[in-house]
Amino acid sequence: MVSDGETIATGEWYPPHSSAAVPARLLSRGGRLIAVTAEDAALSDGTIGKVSFTARVGSIPRRAVFTDGSVFESADNDAIDAFLRAGGKSGWVHRLEEFHPRIFVFAVAVVLLAVGIYRYALPALVEVAIFVTPPVVSEMMSYGALNTLDTTALSPSHIKEIRQAEIADRFRKVAANAEGGADRYVLNFRNGGLIGPNAFALPDGNIVLTDQLIELAGGDDEMITGVLAHEIGHVEYKHSLRQLYRAAGVAGLVMLIAGDIGSGVEDILTQGGGLLALSYSRGAEAEADRRSVELMRKAGMDPVAIARFFDLLETKLGDHSRTSMLSTHPGTPERKQAILDYVEILRRD
Repeated sequence: MVSDGETIATGEWYPPHSSAAVPARLLSRGGRLIAVTAEDAALSDGTIGKVSFTARVGSIPRRAVFTDGSVFESADNDAIDAFLRAGGKSGWVHRLEEFHPRIFVFAVAVVLLAVGIYRYALPALVEVAIFVTPPVVSEMMSYGALNTLDTTALSPSHIKEIRQAEIADRFRKVAANAEGGADRYVLNFRNGGLIGPNAFALPDGNIVLTDQLIELAGGDDEMITGVLAHEIGHVEYKHSLRQLYRAAGVAGLVMLIAGDIGSGVEDILTQGGGLLALSYSRGAEAEADRRSVELMRKAGMDPVAIARFFDLLETKLGDHSRTSMLSTHPGTPERKQAILDYVEILRRD
């Protein structure tokens, strides 16, 4: 009798190319797998090596697919796993049998394609996107990024209004010599919280200055202004916009490869990417440093003021490494020297 076989699991059987389910059991007998009805009538029969099982994914029902296209489906994943481990299709021999070189080649091709897109296509697309981006898009991006920061990391400033006015007045004098003039740039004061002493620029010209940086600077207003001039440089060179597009492109690339990764992960990639976009490459930081020197000279202020900021990081915060304690301002010692060298070049010209 068919029922003499060992029952592996209970579930439903589907004829080839049909959704008409039949209550059934999956039996193992003499090296064969047999799907039978409740009355022990055989539905499908095949050797163990010819019946394929779908991989286990959480509690999703497993399928045993017979060579004729019929399918036995069961939610009893543990029972099917136990059968496979017992020797039905378990062990290294079965894993070798299931190894498909084409899948390996496809996986390698996907990785190489992703690297190629990230390395070559993405930067080109970013530059095109920057070229065609209207100002309103930059404003929307900046609003979203600042709103995210205000709800996650920043809080209202505790600096007195008269002190804010003094800093803002110097800021406007420097911004007057920048691309678009002083009206293009808006200085926002915030309590940095865990971000600490920092300043960063958003694509539309909004610049955030934290209370902690003001406190760290003491009474050196020109140093603060030099840092803000550096951030103006990021806006002029569109570094923030470029990084936001790049972060969005990376998130899109991950979603393209991984498929449906869930709304939670999508939020992490998009919002987290927006925050990571506030960090810049070494080349972008060097450009902004040089622009700070130029803008400070035009405003009649000390062009090496921003170099004192790096001195402060080294002496007060112990940042002597090649990678700064500020994620948005890496490479403190070498950048300070590069600024001094650039000032000397401008003096000779």
